[in-house]
Amino acid sequence: MFRSITTLWKKWRASRSAGQQLDALLASADADAPYAERSDWLIELAHWIHRRGKLDAEAASEPAPDAPLRTPPEHVRVRYLLHVLDRNPAWKANVGAMVRKLLRDSDSISLLCDAGMPVHSGLLGALVERVQAQLIPPAPNRRDLAALVTLMFPATHDPEWIATLPADLLKRLQALIAEPAPLPVTADGSDAAPPARLPGDFSLDLLTALHNLTCQISSTGLSPTVRSRLSSDEARVAIEKLPFFRLTRALLAVENARDAGEPARLLQEVSWLRLLLDDCRKATDDVFAHLYRHGVRVDTVFQVERMRMRIVRAERLLDAWMAADDAPTQARLVADLVSANQRSQSVAHLVRSNFALLSRKVVELSADTGEHYIARDRAEYLTMLRMAAGGGLVTAVTVYVKFGVTGAHLPSMIEGLFAGVNYALSFLVMHFCHFSLATKQPAMTAPTLARELDGTNVAAGRARFVSSVVALIRTQAAAVLGNVLLVFPACLAIQLACGWLFHVNLISPAKAHATLQSFSLFGPTPFYAALTGVLLWASSLFAGWADNWFVLHRVEDALAWNRRLRMTLGASGAARLARFCRVNAAGVWGNLVLGMMLGLVPAIVSAVAFHFEVRHVTLSAGSIGVAMGVLGTRTLESGELWWAVAGVASMAVLNVTVSFALALHMALRSRDLGRRDVRPLMRAFWRRVRKHPMALVWPIRRGGLREDNE
Repeated sequence: MFRSITTLWKKWRASRSAGQQLDALLASADADAPYAERSDWLIELAHWIHRRGKLDAEAASEPAPDAPLRTPPEHVRVRYLLHVLDRNPAWKANVGAMVRKLLRDSDSISLLCDAGMPVHSGLLGALVERVQAQLIPPAPNRRDLAALVTLMFPATHDPEWIATLPADLLKRLQALIAEPAPLPVTADGSDAAPPARLPGDFSLDLLTALHNLTCQISSTGLSPTVRSRLSSDEARVAIEKLPFFRLTRALLAVENARDAGEPARLLQEVSWLRLLLDDCRKATDDVFAHLYRHGVRVDTVFQVERMRMRIVRAERLLDAWMAADDAPTQARLVADLVSANQRSQSVAHLVRSNFALLSRKVVELSADTGEHYIARDRAEYLTMLRMAAGGGLVTAVTVYVKFGVTGAHLPSMIEGLFAGVNYALSFLVMHFCHFSLATKQPAMTAPTLARELDGTNVAAGRARFVSSVVALIRTQAAAVLGNVLLVFPACLAIQLACGWLFHVNLISPAKAHATLQSFSLFGPTPFYAALTGVLLWASSLFAGWADNWFVLHRVEDALAWNRRLRMTLGASGAARLARFCRVNAAGVWGNLVLGMMLGLVPAIVSAVAFHFEVRHVTLSAGSIGVAMGVLGTRTLESGELWWAVAGVASMAVLNVTVSFALALHMALRSRDLGRRDVRPLMRAFWRRVRKHPMALVWPIRRGGLREDNE
């Protein structure tokens, strides 16, 4: 029933022209109607302005003399609205009275102060608030101008057209909603034109909103959360010297100068207030810099970001208060308020703005770590080969322990737990022995490249970036090669030795055949390898989070100055232990998380969604070595072996490519870089490859490689 009524309403509205719809709307305006009906009328008028469709021929009448070639459709409709009202004085008087009464009855402070500002003091509360606002829109009977603006300007409509309204339209709109004033008498006894003034005392509303904002800015700025991050531990800034302490008194001085009617003093006090607001903005930059150096707390970022938004809003309101008679300034303020109110409904905007600093902190940690995984000369290249070879030897033991766990036929979750412990222990051994696992490197090295993008606006920076890309590809190839060339023969040798000495197979022939078949390129292997790349990337995020947590809570200082540790190990011993924990916190946590994810995530996904198995190039290459040791040389003539080899090759590509792509995307987003910024660099990279293709597999001496400075 409701659907049929809605369909009939849409057909009736479509059958009427835009001019007829406007005539019916203007004729129904009633300044004496209840507040809810007047609000609903204004909402319908705003939607009529936003609506697309052709107008009557009169819509093109009275064009602005300086109108642009491409006029926004909202400007055309506003011009047509004013044209219709000029032809109908009774409608015009009624509409003007209705809008004035509606603005007087609405609370404008909520729009001026809170539009775009989270009301709750915590991030979680703000998230709940925005989700609730999207599910339950405000009712039109709320005497709240922010609620009215929310209903008049949905998030799908761009309010920029308000800021670009022509001067003649702004003047006519201001005259429409201006309060009627008695006509002043001139010297010759005739009536002069009445001054246009907004309904109520809009100047007083702006001043009240400024008081509200400055009190909130001062309260947040003087809180321990902000004050503790405005100075170092050695020197504390006196509270009376902070701009937040002097902000409210500066606004009171501005108000006193206005009441005293002293224009020169008013300008001086306003200039001082602007200077203090600018100092408050610089103080927020100092807080963000402190957070970046000493650890990021999302709730602190939320509060400081909200304070910075309030500083910007206070500056805008101060501009509007000083230019009360300037219609373009007022229009720009309205557009900014509408835009901020739309952003306040967006959950994605809140999350993106508050987690950006944390993501950059995580990316920077990965960049610092990834620098160690890029071999730029022959000595570093050979070092990487040795590290990868050691990682391959450790992985050979991991492969056999994995076969032992799967051969026990435990429940899937228990098997996943033991497999995760096996992986985590082997990764920790590699970490402390300074060995390397090839597929862990891409998620660390991608942020290193993104950081080098900061200097690519000059020729030297571009050449440095291209050299890093070439070195990265060469290093990844060396790491994969070192892992595979050691894990495969090691696993094969262990099985052959057990068969020769003890006449036993560590896995059954049936299990060996099943292993080779499961790695076949024609199957889910590429899909599983890509998902494994996602897990490899996720482990780098956990490592970055652990490092940020360690720094944020100053665990190193807590350990170094712990009384019991200093009594047991001595001051130098406690300091060494603290430094050891600081250096290895991210690596240990990242390796533990990666190992447990490789073991448990496949079991969880297989239980609730679809069958999933880990496809890691180094582990799979070792498994092929075990299977060949069991089946013997006859497998060289079978197709399942070579399809399995092809599948392992696809794992090498997908493990590295997926984790690298995700890490690079996050790194680029943390720096607000897009594809257009990267494309010229990729062209420079291909020029380098065409000149020196061998540089992708073996380091060329510095003298033999000419940097491309074009």
